[in-house]
Amino acid sequence: MFEKVLVANRGEIACRVIRTLREMGIRSVAVYSEADRDALHVRMADEAYCVGPAASSESYLVIENLIDACKKSGAEAVHPGYGFLSENAAFVRACKDAGITFIGPEPEAMEAMGSKTAAREKMIAAGVPVVPGVNAGSVEELQKAADELGYPVMLKASAGGGGKGMRLVEKPEDLAGAYERARSEAKSAFGDETVYLEKAIVQPRHIEIQVLGDKHGGCVHLFERDCSIQRRHQKVVEETPSPAEVCDDALVAKMGEVAVRAAKAVDYHGAGTVEFLMAADGSFYFLEMNTRLQVEHPITELITGMDLVREQVRVAAGEPLGYTQDDIQRRGAAIQCRVYAEDPATGFLPSPGTIEVLRQPHGPGVRDDSGAYGGAEIPSFYDPLVSKLCVWAPTRELAVQRMRRALTEYVVTGIQTNLPFHLRLMEHEEFVAGQYDTGFIDRHRDALLKGEGLGAEARALTIAAAVAQAFRDADAAKAAQGQNGQGPGQAGPSPWRMGAIARLH
Repeated sequence: MFEKVLVANRGEIACRVIRTLREMGIRSVAVYSEADRDALHVRMADEAYCVGPAASSESYLVIENLIDACKKSGAEAVHPGYGFLSENAAFVRACKDAGITFIGPEPEAMEAMGSKTAAREKMIAAGVPVVPGVNAGSVEELQKAADELGYPVMLKASAGGGGKGMRLVEKPEDLAGAYERARSEAKSAFGDETVYLEKAIVQPRHIEIQVLGDKHGGCVHLFERDCSIQRRHQKVVEETPSPAEVCDDALVAKMGEVAVRAAKAVDYHGAGTVEFLMAADGSFYFLEMNTRLQVEHPITELITGMDLVREQVRVAAGEPLGYTQDDIQRRGAAIQCRVYAEDPATGFLPSPGTIEVLRQPHGPGVRDDSGAYGGAEIPSFYDPLVSKLCVWAPTRELAVQRMRRALTEYVVTGIQTNLPFHLRLMEHEEFVAGQYDTGFIDRHRDALLKGEGLGAEARALTIAAAVAQAFRDADAAKAAQGQNGQGPGQAGPSPWRMGAIARLH
């Protein structure tokens, strides 16, 4: 087993990996940009090295700087987290050349699954169902293919993910313009303007299967996650099991078998996720494979009791899984809400800044993975994720209730967050009934984003934030009075302020 591992990432995922390394008795090495000098992951690690300026292109994405930090620290292995260089085959090869173990799959597996067009061909050869589609190099070829497939169709960037370079086209006259916009966005985001076309599945569910493979041919799945609550093709809320009526144990077992087949087709080892689009009738189609740890992995850990980071480290060290598919059981239901520094009312625009007050929820069945703290800066240079709030309960009904309670305890001031959005979602009758798909947010935009008709939990969140702000103001006033030599400050927040808060009821 390794003695020292460098975590080539930042924020909550770096903190999460460091915690598991500490449990395993492995020393951790953090890296940070100049903007992250005071970040929580830097404070948590056993040692830390600066890898460059604030911009990720000059720090977290510079392979040479990360390899240099490994050499200086003596780290034997690198955990990439997710994002940044986690799916970069060149980084994996650079680690190998330097005698450093990459905690993840081989570069050949990354390359096979990194290009959506290449991955489609691999999956077709492996007998994995894929959405009908074509690779085309011109507008004329696309128009002919779209006419044959039938509208609506979806244009997708061959490289990358996160909703970049994706366009839904509902009628022929929109295809040419959408193609140019998709190519431009893909080139800007990934340096590759290749775009392909698929038949659009109407009102699909986004279902993914977690897989784990070792270097000895062992491979299992850890059930499904429903990631259908999305904005701009990016996930916001995930849960497991899926509440879709058609997604029963038999269908999940079938999807799991297909996901394992897909992983074995590229000799995959480590943790990975095979993503599918599922139609209302239960038919499902391969979407892509993420050759890394997923943002939403905690909910799988909550229902299975497994530590996926520990499993990644074990596999990278050459250990066999030590269990089969029959050994893996799941229990209860889990939900994750991604808490972002963003304003849903303005189209989810980022809201970077300094966190003034941070009160995170606790109690039975609550897990909050975060790299934030009171006084921490949410920089404008990176993804504005504040934390991943997860809950577990014996049933989905209780999990929804627990998430509502946890959200009302969550207080963040100084920045805008999407906490009120999450509360409205948890109160929406169709979500509560499990009746949603990838277009849910767009269809219910007014109810979810404009704050009309706040329920009791959403009002409670507003009150909690106001109370926290009132006490923060009182503390500031006390400090100012003490500094001015005017004696002790006021014992609590202004009664006028508290009276105004009371009227929120």
